[in-house]
Amino acid sequence: MKIRKLGLVAYEPTWRAMQSFNTARDEGTDDQLWLVEHPPVFTLGLAGRPEHVLNPGDIPVVKTDRGGQVTYHGPGQAVVYTMLDLRRMKLGVRELVRRIEDAVIDTLAGYGVQGARRAGMPGVYVRDAKIAAIGLRIARGSAYHGVALNSDLDLEPFSRIDPCGYPGLASTRLADEGVFDRIRDVHARLAASLEKCLTPR
Repeated sequence: MKIRKLGLVAYEPTWRAMQSFNTARDEGTDDQLWLVEHPPVFTLGLAGRPEHVLNPGDIPVVKTDRGGQVTYHGPGQAVVYTMLDLRRMKLGVRELVRRIEDAVIDTLAGYGVQGARRAGMPGVYVRDAKIAAIGLRIARGSAYHGVALNSDLDLEPFSRIDPCGYPGLASTRLADEGVFDRIRDVHARLAASLEKCLTPR
């Protein structure tokens, strides 16, 4: 699996690059993990309802093509886009989501933080607060978009939305658990866990 470290990049051009990559890929194209941060942006999924964007203020809202509702991306959040050929991997969407959750839980465990799933609410939670969001697009038998793990980002913008469509859903971050690792190191740990959890079993 190829790792691409793209740094701090604008959301919309990165999304368009994901679309182009997925359209151009064939059975010989490598699976890739894109490690990014984004400047502040709210993204609204295909099923996203505008009423869940309460007060965006000066933060742009981008309607995108992933599943799910609204979320926030900003500096200090480790985003990994999972560019995967699901047919080649023989993975269904539910199993893919489960394995991505496994990778986040594994990453958190490495920091001594206990993460957990919540039934019917994709992502990973620490106690009652969400620390990682998952949003995917499946097209032509392949997946793109991916997972966002809150490391040391400003959580205030989450108060301007109903995160993932759930009013009042609390958000947390590694920094709130006493973890102040550099974002590049959080990315590296998450990418390693994703490689492990996505390896054919």
